[in-house]
Amino acid sequence: MLEKLKYPIGKLTIPTSITNKTIEEWILVIENFPVKLENLVKNLSDSQLDTVYRENGWTIKQVIHHCADSHINSYIRFKWSLTENTPLIKAYYEDKWAELFDSKSAPISLSLNQLKALHEKWVFLLKGLSINDLQKEFIHPEGNKSVSLAENIGIYAWHCNHHYAHINNLIVTKGWH
Repeated sequence: MLEKLKYPIGKLTIPTSITNKTIEEWILVIENFPVKLENLVKNLSDSQLDTVYRENGWTIKQVIHHCADSHINSYIRFKWSLTENTPLIKAYYEDKWAELFDSKSAPISLSLNQLKALHEKWVFLLKGLSINDLQKEFIHPEGNKSVSLAENIGIYAWHCNHHYAHINNLIVTKGWH
């Protein structure tokens, strides 16, 4: 049961062969995420926003702020990969960021607005990438794993759906419709 709460849509899997259609579908997920997320949480009370989606998990508020933090990091990774030769990116401690004052107490509107603006610019960038651009890579310091920009689009489409499902499942379970 804990595994289903942690990974409500399953763990990340990226196909070995990524087609143009797959890229387009992933970009559409990224494009629609901010408004979809905002519509999901817009009627939640402060106490609901401060509810954890699973035991020892983050609150809905922390998840929303985490998405903004994570997605801006990803956007920067795209920029580095497009302007540098296979850069070693900087990882960050998402668990520690989620415990910071702003992640625990800032109004969610700050991160929802950030996500809307960021995703508009990010999607504009993604739609302009060439086949060669999509093959560019960065090195993630955790395991020194090489990640292509095509794969990273899939990772973040999954990330959008993953955290949306965390929040949606809690809303459904609690009957907060």
